[in-house]
Amino acid sequence: MTTSKTSEPSAAAPLLDLQALVVAVRRRRRLWCSMALLGLLIGAAVAVLLPPPPTAVTKVLVAHREDQPNDTGTLIRTDVELLGTTRIAGKALRSLNSPENPEDFMRDYRGTGLTNNVLQIDMTGDSDAEAVARAEALAQAFVADHVQRMREAAKAEAKALLDQRDRLRNDLAGVNKAIGNRSPGSDPKESASIESLFARRAELNSRIADFDQRAEEARMGTPQIVAGTQIVDAPRAVRQSLPKAAATNAAIGLVLGLVLGLAVAAVGSVVADRPVLRREIAANLGASVIAELPRARRARLWRRRRTRAARERLTATLARTVRGSAEPLSLLELGCGRSTSVIALDLARALAADGPVVVIDGLPGLERAHRGQKPGGPDVVGVERAAAVPHEVRRVGVGSVAPGTAWTGLPDLGTRTVLVVRAGQGSAAWLHTVARQLADLLIPVIGVVLIDPDPRDRTDGTLWDGLDTALRGHNERLARENVTDRLRTERPSWAVRVPDSDQEAR
Repeated sequence: MTTSKTSEPSAAAPLLDLQALVVAVRRRRRLWCSMALLGLLIGAAVAVLLPPPPTAVTKVLVAHREDQPNDTGTLIRTDVELLGTTRIAGKALRSLNSPENPEDFMRDYRGTGLTNNVLQIDMTGDSDAEAVARAEALAQAFVADHVQRMREAAKAEAKALLDQRDRLRNDLAGVNKAIGNRSPGSDPKESASIESLFARRAELNSRIADFDQRAEEARMGTPQIVAGTQIVDAPRAVRQSLPKAAATNAAIGLVLGLVLGLAVAAVGSVVADRPVLRREIAANLGASVIAELPRARRARLWRRRRTRAARERLTATLARTVRGSAEPLSLLELGCGRSTSVIALDLARALAADGPVVVIDGLPGLERAHRGQKPGGPDVVGVERAAAVPHEVRRVGVGSVAPGTAWTGLPDLGTRTVLVVRAGQGSAAWLHTVARQLADLLIPVIGVVLIDPDPRDRTDGTLWDGLDTALRGHNERLARENVTDRLRTERPSWAVRVPDSDQEAR
């Protein structure tokens, strides 16, 4: 636990504390790990219980008259959309002599444009042979339809060019007739008119020859398209590997489950607003964190020695605090009744060397301190028997500040308290409620024991500028104040302070 000074005014709290969010999500790793594992199992189960149907694949080379090197794939996308029409599906079904509805047949195949001129067709069926036959029929139907459309387009273009050529030939016949009706003469105007007719005839002859050439090119382009459009990869059945499919689906399910789990954990953490950092818990309770302990059931084997040492230090600190005051001390838990009862019994055993000690047990339900009592240990009595305990017997109260707490019974447990709080257990609003209720009952909180903290938390849980500081800081501050008061009293009246200097002039 760091102990940097925090007396300066802190900056405005951000709308979303990313550090607290990351810690809260990491603490809920059981949730997103479980969802990731569930996604993995569901993915593997889907691959086993719902295996993919038999599939056949084929590739078709599609030639276009409008092919350009810089084409962005518009033509092949058009072919993909045409493949998914009832016209081509109906032709394929007629070649298969199948009474199936074209709309239903269209759901069994998919077209994909691999390049600007290569179309891949994936077809499913009840068996590999049926899938291959259906893929071949569909590919042939598409090729035939594409060739037919290209031929019809070429014929239409050639016919339009030839019709335009015939109109020009009619115009040429009229010009030739007009030239033949003119007799040669010496009239300059007549000579100019004949020259314009000759120029018009030459222009018409040139345009007629151009239309003839363009019509011939339109007809010549169709054989290239017919020869270029063909099935380049014969239909074949796709080998299905159950282990590979299961591994793929499991990996996809794992990723989706992990992402969903992290999202749910993040949203839940933001909505719940449960402080998990030392800094937040200390600020909401208005008391410093004096110790940290793992949960009693989560102490790992290689950390038990460290945990035992931390418990011993905490017990020694609490015992020193109890011995230094005649007021009874209580331990109030929030989400960690078992750990609180263990701390209380350890404290009572440490105080037993000074005299009789009684633990006032106010924990609810199955978390009562009686469950941790050992033969020969300190006496444990319920709250209802607290009045019968003699005044000369030292008391250690154990209670709860969880929702539903009877606040009026807390002063019977102790006039001072140490809060034992599990990180992430209570919301910020409830921590404020606890601090406000204890203040109304005039029960000072001398420290907070944090249970199950985040091991990567590096925030400061000490409130050096608050009324209730850590026990060590509180004692040291009182000692410094006593020394200062004594020096101030003993200082001679003629001792003065030099301005802007820490030295005294005598």
